[in-house]
Amino acid sequence: MQRPVSIAIAQRPGKEQSSSEAEPRGPGQLRKSRMGFSFFASRAAARFLQDIRRPSSAGVSTAALLLTAASGGGIVAYADSARAEEAPEPPPRKKKVVVLGTGWAGTSFLKNLDSSRYEVKVISPRNYFAFTPLLPSVTCGTVEARSVVEPIRRMFEKKGKDVAYYEAECFKIDPTKKAVHCRSAVGTNLDGNGDFMLDYDYLVVALGATVNTFNTPGVMEHCHFLKEVEDAQKIRKSVIDCFERASIPNISEEEKRKILHFVIIGGGPTGVEFAAELHDFLVEDLVKLYPAIAQFVKITIIQSGEHILNTFDQRIAVFAESKFQRDGIELSTGFRVIKVSDDSITVKCKSSGVETLVPYGMAIWSAGIGTRPVITDFMNQVGQGKRRALATNEWLRVPECDSVYAIGDCSSISQRKIMEDISTIFKVADKDNSGTLTLKEINDVLEDICIRYPQVELYMKSMHMVDIADLIKGGVGDSNKESMVVNIEEFKKALCHVDSQVKTVPATAQVAAQQGYYLADCFNKKDHCVEHPEGPLRLTGSGEGHHNFRPFRYKHLGQFAPLGGEQAAAELPGDWVSMGHSTQWLWYSVYASKQVSWRTRVLVVSDWTRRFIF
Repeated sequence: MQRPVSIAIAQRPGKEQSSSEAEPRGPGQLRKSRMGFSFFASRAAARFLQDIRRPSSAGVSTAALLLTAASGGGIVAYADSARAEEAPEPPPRKKKVVVLGTGWAGTSFLKNLDSSRYEVKVISPRNYFAFTPLLPSVTCGTVEARSVVEPIRRMFEKKGKDVAYYEAECFKIDPTKKAVHCRSAVGTNLDGNGDFMLDYDYLVVALGATVNTFNTPGVMEHCHFLKEVEDAQKIRKSVIDCFERASIPNISEEEKRKILHFVIIGGGPTGVEFAAELHDFLVEDLVKLYPAIAQFVKITIIQSGEHILNTFDQRIAVFAESKFQRDGIELSTGFRVIKVSDDSITVKCKSSGVETLVPYGMAIWSAGIGTRPVITDFMNQVGQGKRRALATNEWLRVPECDSVYAIGDCSSISQRKIMEDISTIFKVADKDNSGTLTLKEINDVLEDICIRYPQVELYMKSMHMVDIADLIKGGVGDSNKESMVVNIEEFKKALCHVDSQVKTVPATAQVAAQQGYYLADCFNKKDHCVEHPEGPLRLTGSGEGHHNFRPFRYKHLGQFAPLGGEQAAAELPGDWVSMGHSTQWLWYSVYASKQVSWRTRVLVVSDWTRRFIF
């Protein structure tokens, strides 16, 4: 808006003035008049040129007033205020990204996300990240609890990320209103409770999993778990309490054997590593402190399968079993726990059906993972009520919700089968609409097929096939590769067994970390990939063109199983297996390098060094 313009007209020299204005002027007055005239003329000229370039918003421009006044025989002199500066346009609203969880998946996503592009909020009851693979070491004091945790706020500060964190627990996800309902355990709001609600544009669910008791009676009441740092500290205290109870006078030998019987239920990596750590703790420390009761100590692993470490190479399972037998650790394979009481465990032999009562002093349950209640409720809302984990597509998005993503142990990727899209694939490849496919036409879309359906490459590798021609040959017989032509039925026949190689990714920290990194990269490139897609051809009949992103592909980097006594086993990429003392040093180096900060890295290495010295 402009303020009113005041205009004064100076008469040309020679014009007659009225008698009341005609007064004699001296030389000083004439000089002042000329100076004022020059000042007003220069201001008017400048304003004239400015208004020619930018017309006035008031309807009548200053340039028009100047021209009118000049044509009437005068020069315009004015005092106009500067045009009010236009208010700058507000920056575009950032999309709101809400992340649930600060575990491996959530932390990996937050570390790699470009937070300047989004308004990021994090909800988790745990205000730190825990390096969970070292929790068995925490139970026995090999590594201190503070050495494996890193505060979330410190991680954001070091990365210079503008992220809001709220220590609370999400108890409901509302995909219809795009909101999450949370409850804080550390404070209350004006309503007198800790409940609050956050809306989102994108929701990343990384809540992890809880323990799976398989509805076995007594497990929740009498067993220890190993999912959190607090669990490891409770186990450490319980082990010492068992030794102190057994040291009390007038305790019978039978009672001492029961009190000092440590039972691990589950022969997976967590259970095996804890058994190894506990054995070293007993042999190297507690037996020396409690020599009178050392002979009553016993460790037992109860496994429903026929072997422990059944997710590892069979050579590693055999090596671990033989080492545990040498160390005196009892392996009860082929048994299923059906009930747990305060002093005994009821197991059932899977082969004979005979039930046995096993007395114990402390029991640790590590038999599997289950779904958290908030995830179960959300799955019921989106029509996945019969699943054990939240299903996502290959881009880690929940199919029923465009703006909800799930990563980590709480989710499971549903790999699409190639036979579901075989007709669309044939149509896309048949560019000349001849009703048949040549080898060249198949090769033109082969890369997109392998990216979209990784089971194709896995099947060809398992069948020792060199190229796609060997695969197609199964549908048309032993014809010449160069002149190979197939119709739709032969194409289906050639690929009908490919889906047998569909694999599910394991619920491990390695998978969760890779998923978090992948999803953060997709968020960072979201705008760019809309205009320049990087993914394969759309072969599902839902559209044309390419997918914006390449689908998630898990890359297995190997896995370790520490077995105690400074020995470990490792399964490495390329079907490599390593066992023994040298593998334990490899385990040290890998786990030290995987720490999330230099603080935890130094603390963990110093804990290991202190153990060797003292």
